[in-house]
Amino acid sequence: MLLQISSGQGPVECEYAVGLLFRALQKEYPDIELLYQHPGHEKNCFRSVLFSTGQDLSGLDGSVQWICQSPFRPNHKRKNWFVDVSVIPEAETEHIEVREEDIRMERFHSGGKGGQNVNKVETGVRLIHAPTGITVTSTAQRTQAMNRADALRKLKAILARVESESKAGQKNAAWREHTRLQRGNPVRVYRGREFRR
Repeated sequence: MLLQISSGQGPVECEYAVGLLFRALQKEYPDIELLYQHPGHEKNCFRSVLFSTGQDLSGLDGSVQWICQSPFRPNHKRKNWFVDVSVIPEAETEHIEVREEDIRMERFHSGGKGGQNVNKVETGVRLIHAPTGITVTSTAQRTQAMNRADALRKLKAILARVESESKAGQKNAAWREHTRLQRGNPVRVYRGREFRR
């Protein structure tokens, strides 16, 4: 499942909340893999973050509220900041041709669960698509071949999305998700600098 967290057209506090929410979700769902992040105006701030997970996080689709005094503007009266979480449908991949010569593969030690196999053998896989510069990784599986297949599936999904957007002339399709942000009726609420749910 692919998801995007977006600050919408909100101020730097919303961009900061995107990073806080992403890190909170990583703790909650350890299998989350970062696919792309669009940096914001300040350090640790992001306009959007695109990630994948094997979990069903469709219940997060909607707005997330962060109630906190601004860490950037201490005298600002506003204390409610909203970010958007969008489930991005994975594109049909059977029509996408990914040429083997366009992909560079790097192997690395995965670490974490899996015993000696992942700690001693380079089972983690990183694929770099040379023409676009898109990079995807996979460490979820126990073998290098399975991780390569998983990373290739993710790469094809991203390339299919890029291709469908360009065919339709939708250069800013992901940016349109920024305007979808609705303030109010959040699916989750976090409070304070500690970002507690």
